[in-house]
Amino acid sequence: MLYLVTVGVDQPSFVERGEAMKSWKRVPWIAACSLLIPLVFVMLYPAMISSVVCALWSVAVLLISVNAMKKQAEAERRAIIQSMEKTAIASLNHHRHDWMNDLQVLYGYLRLGKLDKSLQCVERIKERVTEESRISRLGIPSLVFYLQSFRASGIALELHVEIEDELQLSALVSPEDGESLTGAIADAIRAYQYGGGRSSWGEVRKLTLNFGQDHGDVVVRLDGDQTPDPETLRQLSAVLKGKKVRTEQLPSEDTFIQFRMACGI
Repeated sequence: MLYLVTVGVDQPSFVERGEAMKSWKRVPWIAACSLLIPLVFVMLYPAMISSVVCALWSVAVLLISVNAMKKQAEAERRAIIQSMEKTAIASLNHHRHDWMNDLQVLYGYLRLGKLDKSLQCVERIKERVTEESRISRLGIPSLVFYLQSFRASGIALELHVEIEDELQLSALVSPEDGESLTGAIADAIRAYQYGGGRSSWGEVRKLTLNFGQDHGDVVVRLDGDQTPDPETLRQLSAVLKGKKVRTEQLPSEDTFIQFRMACGI
């Protein structure tokens, strides 16, 4: 599948949401600092009423802090959901735009009576549908969402995805390992995008993502026009430390990097 991203996503106002979340983060600290007031009162007036006031004040601070942390967590959850919804909508819009383009091209060939071109267009549509179906059957929600919405991410990178027939990662790795694999792939694509060997002005870089199995392991190979530098490999290895995903650098000019993960749920 070819993913060519030239249009960015209109994200929600992260600045406004960030300011709102920062204000909630300050509430527990302000409440905690306010404990100095009853403590000073107790020191100046060591009586029973002072101790009662201090205890009530502490309970009030605790309740305010818990409520503020709940509202902060809820605000962060809403921000994440809104961001994911906007990405999903942008992805659907890109898919709809692509389908309209394909249908218009096909309609034009049919009107001109160019049956050979029409058949080629139908085959391209068929191949894309098949590959999109294979991506959806990978079974790892975060990975499927990342690949299907890649065009909406605003990255000027042409990503080609090739998947071994009938490959279902959800039946081979645990959900936690699937998340680790998704993160490794996203980090590697980002490293490739900002790494050396940049294309000339106006030329879109290409990267092929291959999914398959080898000797009981899940293997993901990234093929492009550059090899990672030692620092990139060190950073990727550090991120994956303690996880089942392993990095491999193959002796090939076309392979950027390869990930290997042992199967097992």
